[in-house]
This record gives sequence, structure tokens and C-alpha cells, in this order.
Amino acid sequence: MVPKCEEHLPVTAVNTTARLSALRQQIEAWNLSAYIIPDTDAHKSEYIGKHDERRAWITGFKGTAGTAVVTMRKAAVWTDSRYWTQAEREMDCNWDLHKEVGITLIVSWLLAEIPAGGRVGFDPFLISLDSWNSYDMNLQGSNIQLVSITTNLVDLVWGSERPLVPSEPIYALETAFTGSTWQEKVSNIRSQMQKHSKAPTAVLLTALDETAWLFNLRSSDIPYNPFFYSYTLLMDCSIRLFVNRSRFSPETLQYLNSGCTEPMCVQLEDYSQVRDSVQAYVSGDVRVWIGTQYTMYGLYEVIPEEKLVADTYSPVMITKAVKNSKEQALLKASHVRDAVAVIRYLVWLEKNVPKGTVDEFSGAEFMDQLRGKEDFFSGPSFQTISASGLNAALAHYSPTKELNRKLSSDEMYLVDSGGQYWDGTTDITRTVHWGTPSAFQKEAYTRVLMGNIDLSKLIFPAATSGRVLEAFARKALWDVGLNYGHGTGHGIGNFLCVHEWPVGFQTINIAMAKGMFTSIEPGYYHDGEFGIRIEDVALVVGAKTKYPGSYLTFEVVSFVPYDRNLIDVSLLSPEQLQHLNQYYQVIREKVGPELHRRQLLEEFEWLQRHTEPLSARAPHTASWASVLVASTLAILSWSS
Repeated sequence: MVPKCEEHLPVTAVNTTARLSALRQQIEAWNLSAYIIPDTDAHKSEYIGKHDERRAWITGFKGTAGTAVVTMRKAAVWTDSRYWTQAEREMDCNWDLHKEVGITLIVSWLLAEIPAGGRVGFDPFLISLDSWNSYDMNLQGSNIQLVSITTNLVDLVWGSERPLVPSEPIYALETAFTGSTWQEKVSNIRSQMQKHSKAPTAVLLTALDETAWLFNLRSSDIPYNPFFYSYTLLMDCSIRLFVNRSRFSPETLQYLNSGCTEPMCVQLEDYSQVRDSVQAYVSGDVRVWIGTQYTMYGLYEVIPEEKLVADTYSPVMITKAVKNSKEQALLKASHVRDAVAVIRYLVWLEKNVPKGTVDEFSGAEFMDQLRGKEDFFSGPSFQTISASGLNAALAHYSPTKELNRKLSSDEMYLVDSGGQYWDGTTDITRTVHWGTPSAFQKEAYTRVLMGNIDLSKLIFPAATSGRVLEAFARKALWDVGLNYGHGTGHGIGNFLCVHEWPVGFQTINIAMAKGMFTSIEPGYYHDGEFGIRIEDVALVVGAKTKYPGSYLTFEVVSFVPYDRNLIDVSLLSPEQLQHLNQYYQVIREKVGPELHRRQLLEEFEWLQRHTEPLSARAPHTASWASVLVASTLAILSWSS
């Protein structure tokens, strides 16, 4: 019998009655009162594979953020405002939608729904340490027990319908695209182990990009990221790589173990054996170094506390964040080719948008196609954000074939896109207007640009935290009562993550150091009308100062000009205008020859027009407020 409420559900809703009934049988069989279903995988990956989309399958809700909890009587999902409409369209009446997020709220609901003495089950490989600690703390004194079950109950119900784990080959990067050999990287990490005050005997690597980076190996298990399911236990005298061995060709096996001596021989163990292997290892006189941000509870719980060396990030995460000279050159080269693709797209838009033949989705597809023509391209680094008019006011909007808007000369258009190349990962955002923007749109755009410039040209003490610098990107907006609600930037990898931790401008990011790459992406979003974001990738470099000292600044490596039609030059200070014109000269020098070499003459002429030096229209003086903000932030940086 169809539940009465299902008569009124949208056709996009998924019937989950049978799935929930089967899951509740498992909940009862395991003597549980409730079961938590997170939205992540065993490696806390930003993007997850189809076979890890457990929450999406059990609920029908395909949004990327949200937690589900099922009891014997009720089922509920918690998600944020980005996904409320989607969740209402995709979930049937078996589910209650909670328009809020947070473990405290989930626990409050659990306390109201299950009796004292109840047992709340979870898969420990899908719960981070922070999440487990939060559940545990909020349940203190409630007489409700958290129960770790390594058998995933949703997987039992999903059964043969569950997509297969990827089995594409795992391959080694060519030497031309690596900054160091894997043996050099292993020796570096072992050296850090020896110097550590707590003398760890092993490092446990759990994030997928850690193992990929360490061994210079890549594959395609995760959307937009060239990774493969794996763990590494790097010990002082041996190496264990937990992975599906059948995915290695004889050549790749030889790459790992040809002519090795014991400390540098890589022992391949089955991916599923990592917990048992770690548990056996810690029975000895050992100490295991972990990064708590990416270690899930399933491994943490088998390591005795006295044998744990815990830092926020593993030594591999910290080391990977600083690119050596070869890695820097590779990333810069990838951004030159990427600029060619973006410039070709902008030229194409200028010609075709007035014809009314381009929509957000077809534009995004063509952007991906143009990148696909560039050397060493492997795929997009994330789903392209192609947003026209009011859709651009949604900071992370992406169109679909069914739901999109036509691009119009009368509206602003925002495109945020990136590519994965063998030599680097890219991410760039440009906002354009082909018609006559309003005075407010021009002011908002220019102030976003001012924030981008102010942060890009900032000189700051070495080891300053990004959170201290972040306000410089917002000041021009703050001056007139505007702001944006997302972060100002993130790290970026060498054919790795497009959002690479732990670099960036948030509280939990590490201090800035020479060799790091970060995005700089201020924005402004006017609800229901338009959105603006200007994003560049920049390298942290040493700064030249009048007096001796250890100071840093940024070198922008994105090479696409901004929209002249949206710049109100009268708002720019002389220093900002000079910086902008110098940047345009760099673009000409870096990208112009590449366009010319490839006989892209139309694009070359477009580049020349759009990088003509801008001239001041009105005098501009620095305000006392500007001086005050800079002084205050300088004091903060000294104390950080």
C-alpha cells in the first residue's frame, strides 16, 4: 500500500520504504536503537565515489552535505540551506528534513527519540575523530551508548545493487611531472620521525592524497581527484601500502620495488586489512604518528593512547603543502595552458552570448571541452560553476542539463572552473558583463577586485597565519558595508586536490611559508540579482623589503585578465592601479607567446585589448581607516 503522503510527492522523490524496512531489520539484529549514516567516505574525501554514497542511496537525497539517522520508528536528515529545496524534491515521506546542522542538534533529537539504555550504532570508518568526540561529549550522562560497528549496515542492505569499487589501473607519474622521487620523500618523512621529540616509529597515512603524493602514484577512484583507495603505514624500517594489488601492472610493481633494500621495499597488503594490521603493529613497543584531521575513528580506536603521537596534520600533509622549485615550475606551466583555455572560452562567449545560443550548462560543457584540448589534461578539478544573473548569487551553484539559464548580455555571468593536468591542478574564477552594468554592480565588482589586489600584493612577516591576512581581502567591501560569506582561499596541489589542506586563510590552516600555493577569491553576492567572485591562484614567495627581515608576499600564477567593463578605475588607489597594470604585463609575457605559437590570433588580439594599461580617472587617497586596519592586523600577526 502506498503511504497517503506519497500521492503528493514530486516525481523526483525516491521511494525508500523497502530500503528503510531492510535497514531496520539490521538495526534490530545488531540490538541497536538508532544508526547514524554520514555523508563521507573512509578517508574524509571532499568528493566521494558512487559506492560510498550511502546516505544518498538510503534517503534518495543526493546533496553532498547532510547526515541521516534512522531509528525503529523515524528517519531524519540534517542539512544546510544550500540543499533544503533539493532534499524536499528528492526525499519521500519516510524522512523528516531538519533545516539545521550540527551534532549537538542530532544528539538532542536522539535523546528525545530513543529510551535510556539505547544503543546508537555507527561505522567507525565514516566518523572522524572530531565527530566522534562531539557525539561522545553530547551523550555524556544520558545512559545512551555509542556502538562502533565495522560492518556497515547500509552496505548489507544495498547488497548487489551497490556500485562496484573502482578497479582502474594505478599508475606511476612520469619523472618529468614529479618534484622528487618517492624514495626521497620517504627518507624526508623518516628524517622528521627521527627528529620528533616523541620518537614515533611509524606514520599512518589515511587521506588519499597523502599516499598518492608520497609514492607519485595516481588513478581515478574519486570524482575530480586522481586518487585511489589506499592507506600507508610508513615505519622506520619498512613500508606497508594497503591497496588492491590487482590494480598494479608489472611495471608499476617494479617501480615500487626494483632493486630495493628492506627499508625501501613496499609491502602490498589488502586494503581491507589495514585495521587488523595496525592493531597487530601496536602490540609491540611502537608509537604511531597520525594527523587527527584525516584519521577516522575506525583506526584511532585500535591504537592505545600511550602509543599515539597525534598532531592536527600528518608530516606528509605539512611537507606536501610546500612545493619545491620543480613543483612550482610545473604548477606555473599548467596555469599558462589553463589560461589559454579560459581565454578561448571568454572569446567564444563574447561572440555567441549576444546570439542567445549559450546557456549555463552548454557553457560549462564547452569550458571543459576547451581544457580537454590542452596538453597533459586529465579532467576537470571540480564541477564547473557556470552561473548567470541571479544564479550567480548562489556561491556554489552548478547548472544541470535540465535546470539552467540562458546567458544574456544584460546580466553578469560568473564562471568558476579548473582542470587536472599531469603537472598541476588549476582553479580560476572570472565574472563578466557584456552589456551595460549598473553603477552598483561596477562598484561591487571593483571593490572585490580591490580586495583581491590588496591581498595579492600584501607584504607580511614569515609564518603569519592566513586568518590574520584574510581581512585585507574584505576591507574594500567592509568600507561600504558589503561582505561575502565564504572563505577567502584554499591550498592547491600538483595534480592532487583542488582544495588542498592545510593551506589557506581559515583558523585551522597552518601558517604561510615560501613555496605554498593558495587561491585568493573574494566575492560579493546580491541575493536574487547577481554574484561576483574573482579568484586567482598565487604562490607564496619571499618579499623584497627596504630593511632586512623575513617577509613574504604572493606571486599570482593565474593569467587571465579581469573584465574591463566592470572596473571603476576611479575607485582604485595608485598602488592598486600600478599592481593591476604590472599583472597585465605579466599576462602578456606569459600567455601571449603561447597564443601566438598556436596561431590563436583572435585570442591573441583579445588578450592585447584586455591587457591594455588602465589609467587613473580621479585622485585617490588612503583613508585613516585603511591605516588603522593595517596597523591592527600587523599587531595581530606579531602575536600569532
